[in-house]
Amino acid sequence: MLPNDDVICKTLTELFSSKLNLDVPSYDTELLESGLLDSMMLVELFILIEKEFGVTISIETLEIDQFGSLASIARVIQKSNS
Repeated sequence: MLPNDDVICKTLTELFSSKLNLDVPSYDTELLESGLLDSMMLVELFILIEKEFGVTISIETLEIDQFGSLASIARVIQKSNS
């Protein structure tokens, strides 16, 4: 069972900082529209999520806006576990 969204967001913040060298100001910061996250980082993020949370992100059902913020990524992680 995965932790709640807040714990997931905190873990994502740490991953972004330590693995992607990105400081995300808030859980609702637009990652893609602001240019903080690019397509190469997005692929790396999928791998980090799989390793950290033990979930697989289905590329077939993925919608890019689901990765628009830490909060929306947390929801994707929770959904992937159910």
